[in-house]
Amino acid sequence: MTQPHLIAPTRPRPLALNVLALLATLSLAAQAGAQATVLDLSSAVSRALASGPDTTTGRANLQKAQANDKAVRADPTSLITDQLSAQQGLDNAQANLASTKLNVLQTVITQYLNIYEAEQREALNAAQVNYYSRNLQITQARLAARVATALDVTKAQNNLASNQQELADARAQRPIAAAQLAKTLGLGSGTAVTVKAPPAPPQLSATLASLQSGLEDRLANLVQAAGAVASAQLQVKVADNDYTPARTLQDAQTALSNAQRDLDSARKAALTSLNDAYRAAQNAREQVGISAATVSAQQTAVNQAQARLKAGTAAAIDVQNAQVQLLSAQFSLTQAQDNLWKALAALSVAAGKDVTGLAQ
Repeated sequence: MTQPHLIAPTRPRPLALNVLALLATLSLAAQAGAQATVLDLSSAVSRALASGPDTTTGRANLQKAQANDKAVRADPTSLITDQLSAQQGLDNAQANLASTKLNVLQTVITQYLNIYEAEQREALNAAQVNYYSRNLQITQARLAARVATALDVTKAQNNLASNQQELADARAQRPIAAAQLAKTLGLGSGTAVTVKAPPAPPQLSATLASLQSGLEDRLANLVQAAGAVASAQLQVKVADNDYTPARTLQDAQTALSNAQRDLDSARKAALTSLNDAYRAAQNAREQVGISAATVSAQQTAVNQAQARLKAGTAAAIDVQNAQVQLLSAQFSLTQAQDNLWKALAALSVAAGKDVTGLAQ
């Protein structure tokens, strides 16, 4: 008798596999939904100033100082020294927040430009690798034709290897720079950051004299030094009477002299730093002009190489070399422009006043 054909029952999928499949699906969905944070230079600075960890801490400290100053003033039993201390705490908190904003401005500009330069350097290095790869092929062909030596091939191989290493280094620098900027902006860990080409740096319209004016009221260290002088002056005033020991008055006068010397030294150092930063910004501007002229000259060289190739008096490798040289000149111009941005940011910190136009 023919035995009936038995169909094996479908076994249920193990729960563990179902859970793993679900987790994998959710993970893929999260990755697909994740989007890079695309920034331009202005939005990066604005974001850091509005919600970055450093400025957030500075605002919290200012609010604390404001509350303390208000409480001390409202207390009818507070001493004059307590009132001065509270006022100076508020002044210092305000100056520290302003200084923090400018330091954050400088940090963001530097980190943003580091990302952009890494991308541009990678493009340049890739072009150089292509050129030296072709140059190695040509040298090997010339060796086979007995019009080049083995040493020529070795040199071509070394040039290629060196440029390949530079390309690898450039590719490695980009994610490091992006992670640093993401941290400064308070973005989540692993957030992909994409930057746009930075705008041309602004002209430095402020004069050195205008930046020197009011410097003592803008720089946090000068505000603190001036506060120390004011405190010492109050201590001298309090001790200058016939019921306080003479030694106490002498100590207060000595403290006042020391505080005045410290303020004078800090003022001189701040002016020196400001002068140096202003001169550096002017030099950076000059370098941009020089680099732009080099790019123009190199573009002419590319045009001439292409014309010679068309006329049959140059090889394709000559045109490729001229194009790589143009890319190199363009990268130097990018670096010069970035250096000008950085110089303006450094000048902003030294002057206690934004001259980049990004923190207005």
